[in-house]
Amino acid sequence: MLKILVIDPDLSTCEALKLYLKEKGYEAHTCLTGTDGLNKAVEVSPEVAILNIKLPDIDSFTLLEDLKGENEDIKVIMSADHPDMDATIKVMREGAFDYVSRHDRDELDIAIRRALTTLETEKKAESFPVKPSGDFKAGNIIGAGRKMREIFKAIGIVSQSRTTVLIQGESGTGKELVARIIHNNTSRDQPYVAVNCSAIVDTLLESELFGHEKGSFTGAINRKPGKFELARYGTVFLDEIGEMSISLQAKLLRVLQEMEFERVGGKDRIKVNARIIAATNKDTDRLVREGKFRDDLYYRLNVITIDIPPLREKKEDIPPLVDYLLKKTNRDLNKRIVGVTDEVMNIFMKYSWPGNIRELENLLVRAAVMAGGRILGRADFPNALNNFTDNQSQGKVWHRISEDDEDFDPCTLDELEERHIRGVLDRIGRKKGDICEALGISRPTLERKLDKYGIVLK
Repeated sequence: MLKILVIDPDLSTCEALKLYLKEKGYEAHTCLTGTDGLNKAVEVSPEVAILNIKLPDIDSFTLLEDLKGENEDIKVIMSADHPDMDATIKVMREGAFDYVSRHDRDELDIAIRRALTTLETEKKAESFPVKPSGDFKAGNIIGAGRKMREIFKAIGIVSQSRTTVLIQGESGTGKELVARIIHNNTSRDQPYVAVNCSAIVDTLLESELFGHEKGSFTGAINRKPGKFELARYGTVFLDEIGEMSISLQAKLLRVLQEMEFERVGGKDRIKVNARIIAATNKDTDRLVREGKFRDDLYYRLNVITIDIPPLREKKEDIPPLVDYLLKKTNRDLNKRIVGVTDEVMNIFMKYSWPGNIRELENLLVRAAVMAGGRILGRADFPNALNNFTDNQSQGKVWHRISEDDEDFDPCTLDELEERHIRGVLDRIGRKKGDICEALGISRPTLERKLDKYGIVLK
């Protein structure tokens, strides 16, 4: 029978959990203090401990370390009333098995079952010990829902090593923020070098990545170190890796395999010491199937994958995001906006946000610039919110499969694409960089689309 130790300062919580765990068929023990909990752990040798992050007599992270010191195989599930990003990342980095909401029995049950599965696996094979690294200061990623908390856990885990990471997500979801957080934890004092693979023409991208020797091509008047060289022991972030040409993919693969490279026109072998984090807003599996992305490079990059959900799949994060983005806007614009009206928030919660967090931020900034009051109402979004509500019904065409739907709006794929592009222009402005990010396409592709539909950016 699995033995579970509950350490929580609230007596009613302990009693409720003890009853719940016994009903599930576990042997349950409870303690109200960390000291008693450690003594009980020595006495009964539990396989799982459920540890409140706030204890009256001892720091919970110290107790976590003591519990693992007493039994390195124990699975410690830490809990809190409201798990936030900073605590979640720290908890996972310090070696906890999971971090759950104190009041969510379903989440706790899932964590316990995962712990049980892991324990059974470890009995069959010796586990590889992973030691948490140093302290980590979180960046500005806002999210309180389960999906984002899983992202925070993943960041904490991958930050314990320097393995290659692939970050996937739509444009505007915060892929580079995740990369920066991983970098800040693993090599904060070393350079962070970002390369947008879609913003540099292919003929120059190789030189950007690997550098070049003097005279290696027309215009190469001096030796130039590349991004891999400049990063030293830090991080190279390859953004929009899916836009890289097949020929350059082959050269990048060779670098990842051999962990060394040559400058363009050079012969000296230079060792790669930087960690590589790649990101894409494309469906990489589809690109591989279509022959647009090398499968061997994909497997080499895809050692650990972090998938960032779009905003429409985590709408519980919209209210805290609005609060955070308004505070940021107040600082940047010297404003004193305190929030949005319930009507505006309701519209936000129903909207699909194709441009994700970037679209939300751009919308709030534009409204804040023009707003006269301290609360943003519908009047502060003169055209955007009307487009939002109009597009709620228009957007249904993506899901319709027959003309029996009374709202069915038949149109060709080209008409649908043009409508979507014009809608994005109305919502996020007419800067080509922002438009490319929102649509998930390169600048040359954008130019072709604009020409095709006769759209002129003024």
